[in-house]
Amino acid sequence: MAGRRAAAVKEKAGDFNAVFVELRKILEAYAPKMRVMEDKPGRYSLIAGYSERLEKDIWFASTVVHKSYVSFYLMPIYMNAPLQATVSPELKKHMQGKACFNFKTLEPELFGELRTLTKKGCADFRKQGFTA
Repeated sequence: MAGRRAAAVKEKAGDFNAVFVELRKILEAYAPKMRVMEDKPGRYSLIAGYSERLEKDIWFASTVVHKSYVSFYLMPIYMNAPLQATVSPELKKHMQGKACFNFKTLEPELFGELRTLTKKGCADFRKQGFTA
């Protein structure tokens, strides 16, 4: 019985790794113009840049493997109600709070929507002067 449980946990971790890899790909496109804050197995985070007005680094996004799911955090959506309003009902089912999306499996269509939201969020951050 314990062997089956361990195998199930290992299989789930493998699934989560595939989800993480796909979500990380969305963020890697922005790394050249931002600062990679964290790049470890199961964790990838980007800083958009430094805000003179706020006198601190502005966190852009990250993806993190947790015990039961993989999270995709997108700060621009937290700060942009009109962008939040464009989130589809299907993607909203994965939303936790205002800026976090949790996944247990690969969701190519929803990852495509996240890619679009990330692009729009980056454009909004540029307008605000947070990114290069």
